[in-house]
Amino acid sequence: MPTADSPLNPAHILSVGDLTRRIKVLLEDAVPEVWIRGEISNLRRQSSGHNYFTLKDAESQLPCVMFRGQALRCAVDLRDGKQLLVNGRLSVYEPRGAYQLIVNVAIEDGLGRLRQEFEQLKAKLAAEGLFETERKRALPSRPRVVAFITSPGGAAVRDFISILRRREWRGRLIILPAKVQGREAAAEMAAQLAVAARLKIFDLLVIGRGGGSLEDLWAFNEEPLVRAVAACPIPVISAVGHETDFTLCDFAADRRVETPSAAAELISSAYLEQVEAVAGLGRELREFAESELERRRSRLELLFHRRASASPRQFVEQQFLRLDDLAGRAQAAMRQDLHLRRDALHRAAAALAARAPAPRLNVEQARWVALRQRLKRLGKTTLEPRREKLAHLERRLRETDTGRVLARGFVILSNTEGVPVTRRKQLCAGQQVKARFADGEAGLKADNFSA
Repeated sequence: MPTADSPLNPAHILSVGDLTRRIKVLLEDAVPEVWIRGEISNLRRQSSGHNYFTLKDAESQLPCVMFRGQALRCAVDLRDGKQLLVNGRLSVYEPRGAYQLIVNVAIEDGLGRLRQEFEQLKAKLAAEGLFETERKRALPSRPRVVAFITSPGGAAVRDFISILRRREWRGRLIILPAKVQGREAAAEMAAQLAVAARLKIFDLLVIGRGGGSLEDLWAFNEEPLVRAVAACPIPVISAVGHETDFTLCDFAADRRVETPSAAAELISSAYLEQVEAVAGLGRELREFAESELERRRSRLELLFHRRASASPRQFVEQQFLRLDDLAGRAQAAMRQDLHLRRDALHRAAAALAARAPAPRLNVEQARWVALRQRLKRLGKTTLEPRREKLAHLERRLRETDTGRVLARGFVILSNTEGVPVTRRKQLCAGQQVKARFADGEAGLKADNFSA
C-alpha cells in the first residue's frame, strides 16, 4: 500500500474507463440471465424504437432498456405503474458508468410465475425427448371408435358432436368424462387416458376443452398429464381451444389442432373423402351397367331380325328381289355398251373421211409453201447477225489463248504451290519459283531485287 511519502507505480494506476470495463466484465460474468419482478416508472419511448424505464420495488430501483427488436415482439402494453416480470441480462453503460438490465422478455406479473414454470417444464421434457417429431404417430385415416376426454357438460363437446353429425360421420364416439380445469383436472384426464389404453377398443383419442386464460388451461401443462399423453399407446389429438398459444399437451400429442371443432373436422374429413370416392364408384358402376345393358339389348334385337330373315319364305322373296335387280342391271349395261359402240363407229368414219387422198394433198402443199417462206424470212433477220457475232467471239478467244501469249515471248511465274506470282512483293530473296515458257517449264531462284 503506497503512502504519501512513497512513489506510485504507474502500472498500478487505472483510468476511469479501464475500471468501468473491468466492472462490466465482472458483472456480466457473475450475474447470468435473470428473472426480476418490479414496477415500471419513468418510461421513455425513443423514436428509434428503444424503450427506457426503471424497474423498482419498495427497497430499490434498476435502470432497464428494451431494444427495438424485443419491443416489437413484446405483447405487454408498457406503462408507468404496471407490475412486470422481466427476463434479461445485466450490463454496464460505460459512458455514464451505470449498470442496467437489458430486457429480452417482459410479461405481466400475474402470469409470470406460471410462464416461468411452463418454460422450465417444457425445457425439461424436451430434453427427455417427449416432444420429438420422430416419436409421433400417424393418425388413422378412418377411425371407427373415437374417445373424447373432456368435460361432458361443456360447450366444446356439444360443438364436437354437432360437427360430426352435420358431416354424417358413421363412426362411434365415446365421451370419457373428466374435469378440464382446477386442481384435480390433470389427474382425472390422466386416469381416463389409462382407462382408454386398458379397454383397447379405441382407434383415436381426443383430449381438450374450449378456450380460456392461461390459468384456466393450466391443467394441460401439468407434468403427470403431459407424460400420460406422451406414453399413451393410442394416437392422441390435443384440441385445447387456444389458437395463439400452446400447452405442453400440444407438444406431447401426436397432432395438435386449434379447437375441439377443428378436431371433429379433421376426424370426419377422411370419412367424407371416402364417402365421395364410394359415391363416384357407384356412379361409374351405374353408368357401366346401363351401357352394357344397352349393348346387349341391341345385340338381341339384331339376332331377332336375323332369325326372322332366315325363314324359307323370306329367302325366296329375297332371291326374287335379287333376280329382278340383276336383270335390270344387265339391261342397263347392254344399253350403255350399245351407245359406246355407236359413238366409236361415228368417230372412225370421221377419221377415215379426214384421211382421204385429195383433201390431204392440198393441205400438205399449203403447209410446205408457208414453211419455205418462213425460213427465208428467218435467214435474213436472225441467222446472219448471230453468225457474225459468233465469228467475233471466236477471234477474241483465240487472241486470249495462253499458248499464243507465251509464243509471243511472255513467261508465267508461279510459286512452288502453283500460285501465280504477279507482283514483286510476293517474292523474297532466295525463293524458288517456276517459270512457264511456250515450250516448257524451268525452276528459278529470286535474287538481286531492285526498285
